[in-house]
Amino acid sequence: MNLIDISQFIREHVVKRRQSMFADDVERSRDRLITEIQGKSVLVVGAAGTIGKSYTKALLDFEPGKLVVVDTNENGLTELTRDLRSTADQFVPKEYISYPMNFGEAAFKKMFAEHAPFDIIANFAAHKHVRSEKDKYSVEAMLENNVFKARDFLDLVIKTPPSHFFCVSTDKAANPVNVMGASKKLMEETIMAYSQSIPITTARFANVAFSNGSLLDGYVQRLMKNQALSCPSDVRRFFVSPEESGQICLLACVLGESSEIFFPKLDEEELISFKQITEDFFLAMGREMIVCNSEEEAKQLSVNLGSSDPYPVYFFESDTSGEKQFEEFYTECDKVNFAKFSALGVIENANKPSLERVQRTIEELRAVMNSDNYDKAAIVAVLEELIPDFGHIETGKNLDQKM
Repeated sequence: MNLIDISQFIREHVVKRRQSMFADDVERSRDRLITEIQGKSVLVVGAAGTIGKSYTKALLDFEPGKLVVVDTNENGLTELTRDLRSTADQFVPKEYISYPMNFGEAAFKKMFAEHAPFDIIANFAAHKHVRSEKDKYSVEAMLENNVFKARDFLDLVIKTPPSHFFCVSTDKAANPVNVMGASKKLMEETIMAYSQSIPITTARFANVAFSNGSLLDGYVQRLMKNQALSCPSDVRRFFVSPEESGQICLLACVLGESSEIFFPKLDEEELISFKQITEDFFLAMGREMIVCNSEEEAKQLSVNLGSSDPYPVYFFESDTSGEKQFEEFYTECDKVNFAKFSALGVIENANKPSLERVQRTIEELRAVMNSDNYDKAAIVAVLEELIPDFGHIETGKNLDQKM
């Protein structure tokens, strides 16, 4: 199998940028970034994911004095450490510690108490996939991770406040149509309730090309196993590279004013379809595709597939719950500053509810989930009451039912 250079493919065919769109903002802010990061103590939660890893690498360019990285993915955390230790000229502070643990468990709280205070804290622990919305159990787990644990974490952090606290969001929090987006919208409001006491920022951004678990990353996995591919033919998305995802978060975390929400300045003409990326992917590999009429046909054609045979791909029209046909980073109610950065927009009027309101919101959701007879629709109904612009799209189908 002739796999291509994924980083080069992203630059040439997905984001279509030779250098990071945030390179100018990083360079222009270099002195301040050095002042805020060099020699400082940093905690990164969810560091083994694509964005957490990219943020960590962007951060290390400015030589923090201490770095603690946490993730539930033990193998991913090990690979992050090996990657850092094996890269030529990569700065790693003498005090570098990795902990495979959940940021909601007792061991984490003990570790935090031992190592605090931190100057910078970044939280990337999240359910990020629309496909995670299936039934009441998956929705409950998503809310637990994205909202409840984020609140509990801030209750811990507020005892020894950092100079910068960042929690990652998503473009799907703007006018959400799926529970993942709604949970992130609630996360934003939850963390903003603490923004008077802790300098807090967040960022919404586009799909990260070939990120862990994404459709495009799945192409690499399928090719390694000689398995057929499937792809939505009618979905277009904004993309950033893994490097750019880390830089967005670093700039928002360190340079943002408390309660600001950052997003990339991307124009509509930069939307690209998954179908186009798929076609370019096979062209770049020098491999012919054979377009199939069904999943079953594609799977059958993958049996005994030769290295030079046309590769079976099934294109389908999207019909699963929570799929938004377009992307947006802000709504008409948001006060947006486009002048502050070259490639970043900033929402300056994020809703900042009281801590009492946040507690009532969590209690309302927990009351539904702790009742004897509840379902996904009951949770969605509560979310629609709490988030006025939440317009849930329910089709009765989810992505786990597809290849």
